[in-house]
Amino acid sequence: MALSEIQIKKAKASDRPYKLADGEGLFLLVQQNGSKLWRMKYRFSGKEKLLSFGPYPDIGIAAARELKKLAKATLAQGTDPMVHKPGRDFEEERTFRSVASMWHRNRESSLDPAHASRVWSRLERDVLPVLGEMMMHEITPPEVLKVIRKIEERGALDISRRAKQGIGQVFQFAIASGMCETDPTAHLRGALKPRPRVRHMSKLPLAELPDLLTKIDRYEEEVERRSEITRAALKFALLTWVRTKELRFATKQEFEGLDSDAPVWRVAAERMKMRREHIVPLSRQATDLVRDLIATANGEYLFPGQKPKQPISENTMIYGLYRLGYHGRQTVHGFRGLASTWANEQLVEVGQPPIWMRRYNSDWVELQLAHSEENEVRGAYNAAEYLAPRRLMLQDWADFLDQQRSDRGKLAVLRAA
Repeated sequence: MALSEIQIKKAKASDRPYKLADGEGLFLLVQQNGSKLWRMKYRFSGKEKLLSFGPYPDIGIAAARELKKLAKATLAQGTDPMVHKPGRDFEEERTFRSVASMWHRNRESSLDPAHASRVWSRLERDVLPVLGEMMMHEITPPEVLKVIRKIEERGALDISRRAKQGIGQVFQFAIASGMCETDPTAHLRGALKPRPRVRHMSKLPLAELPDLLTKIDRYEEEVERRSEITRAALKFALLTWVRTKELRFATKQEFEGLDSDAPVWRVAAERMKMRREHIVPLSRQATDLVRDLIATANGEYLFPGQKPKQPISENTMIYGLYRLGYHGRQTVHGFRGLASTWANEQLVEVGQPPIWMRRYNSDWVELQLAHSEENEVRGAYNAAEYLAPRRLMLQDWADFLDQQRSDRGKLAVLRAA
């Protein structure tokens, strides 16, 4: 049944938005704050879409029905009324898609190519299907929130925040370019679902590192060969600060210059979290370990698994730590935390009275850990950035580990005496 003017005027706000149907997809949306907005639901190319005509009483019931007729006529011609909206002057260059494309081209040259591709892919997948054909000045906070909510529904809370950030950056570009006046994402503070509490990977205090190293050195399983591979993998993870996936699939061909003064491990981009190549400078200890593994490992993988032509399983190293008594106390990923803690605590005296500064630049640490970096400047670092100081840092770390083993051995001798 069609709406009457009296019904519309008497419609009161409720604790949640509700709709008053007028027929043929046209309805009045009554918001929680009492505002009343004309909307029209329709389908185009098999997809359900929603057209906005404006608020009541600015748009009266007769005007809303006329706009509905125009929209139906546009649909009958095979054209999406969202693009050629009745009652408005459509300017294709001011649609969100067009402005987003200009924004992306404007900044693309300053970004790491892989990062630039991820930014645009997120927009194409999650944002443009909803906002792409809308004019910039027509996009409201609820419409942006609808995009965000759809991403949140699949549990991708980190991506939902990045999508909001991307939309906001497009609007800031448009405001600076004179194509709109407000950024609807500025009104979404507090509306997004909170991130789940971060569960930090377990790691020991550095004071317990000597015992851990001794237990790894003495690691034994039921099968001797498996013990050697698990022990080598744990040592290599400690020496290089890499993630489990990056280590497991290491192949012999990825190691370069093992007989030179600057050996490296070149980890392929597809194995990295940020999808860009990662170069790991190798300490003397790591290089010796790699040489031994290459000489003894069957097949292409540095750490071969029990199955032919397969690397060690994703649980090999963590189960190894469990066997050593570190369940819930130390994870393989936590090795990275141990190394980071050590690096960030190293100080050097640079003046009088004693003035101290970090021995290792935090950028060296972050780059060695291959941490995700959305910042467009730091995200543009290439794989070989800070290779020389990172080599020095990893060599110092490897020497520190040896010293920890030595000190524990000396302490054991003193205790026995």
